[in-house]
Amino acid sequence: MASYDRSRIRTVHLVPLTAYKASGEIAWDVQARHISRMYAAGIRVYMPAAGTSEFHSLSADEIVQMIQVTREASGPDAQIFAPVGLQVRHAIDVGVRSLKAGATGIMFMPFAHPYLCNVGARDYYLEVIAQTQCPTLIYKKSPIPSDELLLELADNPHVVGIKYAENNMHEFRKVVQKDKGRIEWLCGSAERFAPYYMLAGSTGYTTGAGNICPHVTLAMHAAFSAGAYAEGMRLQQVLLPIEDYRAREGDSYNISMLKHAVSCWGDEFGPPRAPQRQLNDKERAEIDALIKPILAAEQELAAEASQLGLSRGR
Repeated sequence: MASYDRSRIRTVHLVPLTAYKASGEIAWDVQARHISRMYAAGIRVYMPAAGTSEFHSLSADEIVQMIQVTREASGPDAQIFAPVGLQVRHAIDVGVRSLKAGATGIMFMPFAHPYLCNVGARDYYLEVIAQTQCPTLIYKKSPIPSDELLLELADNPHVVGIKYAENNMHEFRKVVQKDKGRIEWLCGSAERFAPYYMLAGSTGYTTGAGNICPHVTLAMHAAFSAGAYAEGMRLQQVLLPIEDYRAREGDSYNISMLKHAVSCWGDEFGPPRAPQRQLNDKERAEIDALIKPILAAEQELAAEASQLGLSRGR
């Protein structure tokens, strides 16, 4: 297990796309190249095999290998959180093996179970935490876990942060204030909502768009962290076409849009696994058109970083 550094998670958290061969198997060479490229751009926090990485379509073995490849292709200072969920024994198995493969900690995915309650959620979290005993993030995307349960879990020495994605800024602000700095509160809803979460107390946010334009989203985070709100909103405007397209029809373009757009790097990631949405020719052409100005902004920022000697590679 890599050492946990709280200061390093106050940044942009990349959920790297999963690359597939034509056969549907994971293209590990493409995956490693992509992680190396993201690391060189400055990404230091990774959530491989999580939501945008198609968690629910990956086997336990694939998740663990994704952790290992991410560790090997990034660097020793990378903070890598392995997604855990589904059956409690599945979560423990994936968590324990991922830590041995190089994960810094684990992240609880939102529950996929019916008939939920906070009492049962608490039991689930504590059972997995007892078996993994590592830095732990909890992803909130629905009423359960409640804010009250999250505050209770913040007393656990292994719980280091909450990935909050209900997008109710008033409630988020209240729970952050009640926590009084024990753990990190993070935006789980990417660049569309990140500015408002950061104003309300978030120290970082999750990105899928960062797979396409890591320099742009890192610059956006840096601007808001420095209080340069006008510049932060300008950079958000650059990224919004990606986020707005992903959000269409109940967020059902979330993965497929990015998997087509990432081919701009020269690597094919293949379409997502069923039951994710598949794109038609018209949609692919729309994505090609909207991504061009975003790529231009990404290339400009990358060139500026290189000229100033700010390369963040190994």
